[in-house]
Amino acid sequence: MAAPAQPAAVPPPPAPVALSSSAEKVYAQAKPRLIQVRTLLASANRQSTIGSGFVVGPDGVAVTNYHVVSQFALEPQTYRLEYRAPDGASGPLALLAFDVVHDLAVVRLDKPLAVHFEFDPRAVDGTLAKGERLYSMGNPLDLGFTIVEGTYNGLVDRSYNEQVHFSGALNAGMSGGPTVTGEGRVAGVNVAVSRRGQLVSFLVPARHADALVKRAREPLALDAKGTRAELGRQLAAWQAGFHRDLAGTGFKPAIFGAYRAPESQAPWFQCWASTNADAVPRPRYRSSNTQCSTQSEIFVTQSLSSGRVEVTHEHLVALDLHALQFASIVTERAQARSGEAGSRKHLTRPRCVTEPLRPPEGSSRPPVLARFCARAYRDFDGLFNATLTTVTQDRQAEALVSRLSMQGVTWENALALSRRFLGEIRWAK
Repeated sequence: MAAPAQPAAVPPPPAPVALSSSAEKVYAQAKPRLIQVRTLLASANRQSTIGSGFVVGPDGVAVTNYHVVSQFALEPQTYRLEYRAPDGASGPLALLAFDVVHDLAVVRLDKPLAVHFEFDPRAVDGTLAKGERLYSMGNPLDLGFTIVEGTYNGLVDRSYNEQVHFSGALNAGMSGGPTVTGEGRVAGVNVAVSRRGQLVSFLVPARHADALVKRAREPLALDAKGTRAELGRQLAAWQAGFHRDLAGTGFKPAIFGAYRAPESQAPWFQCWASTNADAVPRPRYRSSNTQCSTQSEIFVTQSLSSGRVEVTHEHLVALDLHALQFASIVTERAQARSGEAGSRKHLTRPRCVTEPLRPPEGSSRPPVLARFCARAYRDFDGLFNATLTTVTQDRQAEALVSRLSMQGVTWENALALSRRFLGEIRWAK
């Protein structure tokens, strides 16, 4: 949600909503503690992205989102960080620490501010009451500092990484700003907004920001040259825990015509279904799709995300196609959305292995054609994006195309999950 410096064709903002007296009081108290965080292209001394932040200590330590400072974190020789305060003061920022999993960063101003925020103890220990009125602040679209009223709705269900559901209108440029209680204490950090609904926004829970601030004040400083290594360490540690938990939940069977295929039992997968059965004109083959994916995507750069796992199944049945025509359709569907696309700046070319697998006579598994592809992360040793695609090959008028896609996974975890997935593709009984 970091806003570009000069967004093209930005529509005029809606008429301002009258603030309550409580919001006016909160904002008046909070304003001196807010900052705008700017990433500047060093060679041109012009801003590249903007976000928000807030001061949390008398030593000038402030909190923002990792994605707001990600350009500098990965390319400190190209970019630099700067802050602007509501009173017009500005100066350089130093990056002290970051938590890429929870999209947080801690920076330090070149001089201390007279006042600072404190974290709400109830938000830190998870006892903030659902329905409590909250106030979010930041600098949306570089229009100036503002305040938005909303409601605390607790942690998002079906999410592996913790996020708070905030019913309030966050906008680009408010990323990294604080959301506070009526007493002015920080309850969460602005991080994202859903484009599929209205007033559906998300905050990083205060406890993660509080923990990162404490870590940033430890004697060991973050070396700019070691930022990539630290990013890789955090991503590797997260995927290790995630895939351990994913393996622990196991798979559940789903029936697709003559076939049984795996879906994860983990509660943090969201599943959707679609079909072409009602298409006009009448299709020559029937396609029934399911797509299940995690909501655990981790922002690394604008062109690279990590952590997402997706499972898709497409059941295909020929209606008035002969065997060769149907085989062509199945091949086309197996090649679509293979997961091999992506930024060549951050990922190597895909390496793929395709192998026909014919189980022994009497097995409950159908013969399948399996294709496994992997792309290595250029900047983070030992991490890959990997995709397993399988196509059943036992019928001329019916087939199941299944796909398991994994982001930011070690080779061992990718192979282990792929083998388990492949072993669960069976005939339905």
